[in-house]
Amino acid sequence: MIRRITKQDIVWIREKFIERWDSDFLVSLGKIHKPEELDGFILLTENDKTGLVTFQLAGKELEITSVDSFDEHKGIGRKLIQTVIDFAKQNNVHRIWLTTTNDNFRAMKFYQKAGLVMVQVHRNAIEKARQIKPSIPRIGQDGIPLRDEIEFEMKL
Repeated sequence: MIRRITKQDIVWIREKFIERWDSDFLVSLGKIHKPEELDGFILLTENDKTGLVTFQLAGKELEITSVDSFDEHKGIGRKLIQTVIDFAKQNNVHRIWLTTTNDNFRAMKFYQKAGLVMVQVHRNAIEKARQIKPSIPRIGQDGIPLRDEIEFEMKL
């Protein structure tokens, strides 16, 4: 079952952000995203919260701010992304977009398989993000220096 985030979920979302992203907020392209400001969906498997996608709607654009599967390789992320796409279509959104970091090849592969297209590299965006969130490491996955944000989009 997939359901919309409610105010009662905010504490849990904040805890997941701290657990997964090392703080109670996210930064993308220099913008701070706090759980209480985000919309999204939770995937439930036998009453357990096994997936979370958060987003922010601005006019006819929707930015996906986080996608988390808490039970890997079960299609949870794919279902959540499809739910966001369906939501966007129902709400006359023209563009879905998101960013990931230059070291996150797994996410890049996932987003492309989901139908998003890589459209821009925001060089040194992570350095700017570190000014807001100093806990962002200098070295990312596989020993790759963490520098850039890669933007993906889907036009609807």
